[in-house]
Amino acid sequence: MKLTVASRNPKSTKFPLTLDFDGTPETVKVHDVAIAIEKKFPKYYPDRQRLTNLDKKALDVDKTLAEAGIADGATIQFKDLGPQIGWRTVFLIEYGGPLLIHPIFYYLSKTFYRATFEHSPMQQVVYYMCMAHFLKRELETLFVHRFSHGTMPFFNVFKNSGHYWLLSGINLAYWVYGPWFAAGKAASARSDVWLYGSVAVWMWAELSNLATHITLRNLRPAGTRRRAIPFGYGFDLVSCPNYFFETIGWTVLCFLSTSWSAWLFNIVATGQMYVWAVKKHKNYKKEFKDYPRNRKAMFPFIA
Repeated sequence: MKLTVASRNPKSTKFPLTLDFDGTPETVKVHDVAIAIEKKFPKYYPDRQRLTNLDKKALDVDKTLAEAGIADGATIQFKDLGPQIGWRTVFLIEYGGPLLIHPIFYYLSKTFYRATFEHSPMQQVVYYMCMAHFLKRELETLFVHRFSHGTMPFFNVFKNSGHYWLLSGINLAYWVYGPWFAAGKAASARSDVWLYGSVAVWMWAELSNLATHITLRNLRPAGTRRRAIPFGYGFDLVSCPNYFFETIGWTVLCFLSTSWSAWLFNIVATGQMYVWAVKKHKNYKKEFKDYPRNRKAMFPFIA
């Protein structure tokens, strides 16, 4: 069979491209087309390609051309997505920033604040909370998460990392570990109930977040892009309980530290997670006709 690949860039000199395949639309997959394009132009590896029909609807790489509505002799469109980077690598870079930044501010406090002081119990607890949280995220990235989309545009790594490196890294570390919250200062005074109660609720939120990530992992067999309706702990109420539990964990840290910097990060992060949750919630309802109607996107019984 023959297939014509046209570029969505009118100035392209490499396209249109005519490809010949041994097979029929019922046997040739969209992924085979991506591989054939890569053979012609090694620069355009499959993750860098976006293949669409003439209506600009993206073609599922796991489907055959017939399933995608593409017939013998048809024309599809190609778009270069630019250099890509793996999501796993992006996550490791994002979470690695705070893991590096927090110890620098915590252990080299004299360098940044030009003063010698003893960290208060609150500062110590917040420090270990932050380190444990981001270490958990790194380990989840390596051993738990399975990604339906393998890559993202390379330059997005700077934008994504900025959120973590600046807001939950430099911003949070500088203001929480400063001398104004040092031992003996009124601003750092915390009762045992306040301190240990915060730790208990935070640990519950972190473990609950981990449980939801494991549930999502178990829905997708290794090496596949399979999607299914998640059920179980947290998912009976919302589509994205992982975001909900993470918000609770950071909110606990906000009340423990009472720092405006923690609230700033939490508000921005929660807002972004809510946007993602609404999008995923809509996609679930669109993809699965039997999706539970009583679920909300991120906040139980609310939204």
